[in-house]
Amino acid sequence: MLKGSCLCQSVQYEIDSELGPTMICHCQNCRKASGSAYAINAAVESNKFHLNTGEKAIAEYESSPGVFRVFCQHCGSQLYSKRSTMPEIIRLRLGTLDTAVDIKPQAHIFVSSKASWHQICDDVPQFAERP
Repeated sequence: MLKGSCLCQSVQYEIDSELGPTMICHCQNCRKASGSAYAINAAVESNKFHLNTGEKAIAEYESSPGVFRVFCQHCGSQLYSKRSTMPEIIRLRLGTLDTAVDIKPQAHIFVSSKASWHQICDDVPQFAERP
């Protein structure tokens, strides 16, 4: 069982499965939403993600057609994103996990639009777009 929460602890969740593929996304939307060079996300089956508290604190923003970014409206922490075309999967923002995990990202994606000031310094495969 994995546990996580937002910055203010209003939203707390559990995941009763392993994390799926982990990607480091460098697209402009992820950079803007995170306020950093990238977002690191793992796929999670929607039916394995359970809110313990904070349902009323959650808000969504449709950042592009059919793509929703889900966040705590109190502290602004991004929790996950979801696509209307893939309701069975969410993309969890790994920075919200409270449980320590041992992961190695599978890929850097959207490297063609990465921040010009950021250098990728690992051996993880890189893709210009989504593989």
